[in-house]
Amino acid sequence: MRYVKAAAAAALACVLFSVPAFSQNNAVKIGVLDDMSGPYAENTGPGDVAAVRFAIADFGGSVLGKPIELVTADFQSKVDVGVGIAKRWYDDENVDMILGIPNSAIALALVRIAQEKNRIVMPTAAATSELTGKACTSHSIHWIYDTYGQTKTIVNAISKMGGDNSWFFVTVDYAFGLAVESDATSFIKAAGGKVAGSVRHPLNTADFSSYLLQAQASKAQGLMFANGGNDIITGVKQAAEFGLAKQGMKISAPLAQFPDIRGVGLKVAQGILISSPFYWDMTPEARAFTDRFTKVIGRPPSFIQAGTYGAVLHYLKAVQAAGTDEAKAVMAKMKELPINDFMTKNGKVREDGRVIRDMYLMQAKTPEESKGEWDLVKMVATVPGNEAFRPLSEGGCPLVGKVN
Repeated sequence: MRYVKAAAAAALACVLFSVPAFSQNNAVKIGVLDDMSGPYAENTGPGDVAAVRFAIADFGGSVLGKPIELVTADFQSKVDVGVGIAKRWYDDENVDMILGIPNSAIALALVRIAQEKNRIVMPTAAATSELTGKACTSHSIHWIYDTYGQTKTIVNAISKMGGDNSWFFVTVDYAFGLAVESDATSFIKAAGGKVAGSVRHPLNTADFSSYLLQAQASKAQGLMFANGGNDIITGVKQAAEFGLAKQGMKISAPLAQFPDIRGVGLKVAQGILISSPFYWDMTPEARAFTDRFTKVIGRPPSFIQAGTYGAVLHYLKAVQAAGTDEAKAVMAKMKELPINDFMTKNGKVREDGRVIRDMYLMQAKTPEESKGEWDLVKMVATVPGNEAFRPLSEGGCPLVGKVN
């Protein structure tokens, strides 16, 4: 059963991604719990499902002699709906692994549920760094990115530009946004800067004017949008209408992805710094995946959608290597095997479940620099994985140092 709000998204999901409704005990079953029609759908949703289908097909459609099955659902941006779907999948439909989950509150709940039920969860779309901190578990892997790595890259880059290094936050009011603000604040203070103020807004806000007026009044050097998806697009566009960048304020959106930059438009987005583990045009292999993805979805993948492909492929390799789909055995193999795909070279799953891979500081191009509709950013710097992500000793993960 799917839970979809918009008719267009429902049609796309049903036509392209229809899946078996019931589980088979002799199948390896993957669940994509995602935002199919809400504020994060462009960066996750149907594109995530397409990426999972590609990975399953590339693996051959079966593992250990069992068919690989896929189920999908839209959690409607509601924590209770998302948690309820996941419990039903684990309890009644024999789902072995759930991924996606572009909501940190749901992801934080599911890592505990997966551990209790001896299943696996890979919140590829959730951002909070708490997933590999105090909330880490033996049954979860944080595959793509997190609020620590995204904000560290951006704050350090802007701090080096000079000025008084003061910041104002416009933060979406739930676990994800609060984690972005918290992690960014620690880097700002470490660089000798200060937080001039912050405001909280509901998910999928249409009018940011009152928040931007407060940012303007703060006289802060930097404005950080601690949000994602549609909220980035709306907020950055309205900041331009207020002329904040022209007044000298450095605007950043650490969780912005390529569809967001396109949604804002280069005329407004030009110069904005983003942090990403992937760009669709970065290598021949990435371009080949992009061509394949674009034929189905109609545009290049976000970094979440690209990373989702790698997560499923690594999971299936681990099942094969373990000789079983039992969660503990598969988790052990996922941490043992190196990660190599079109997005990640020689990556690894750390003890706390954090995947370590290089990150890239990128900057939105000017309209004049762009050579096409999706030629949106340019590479500024590579940040090695061991520098981009939080040191193992600082996260507070209870698994660290534990004897198995």
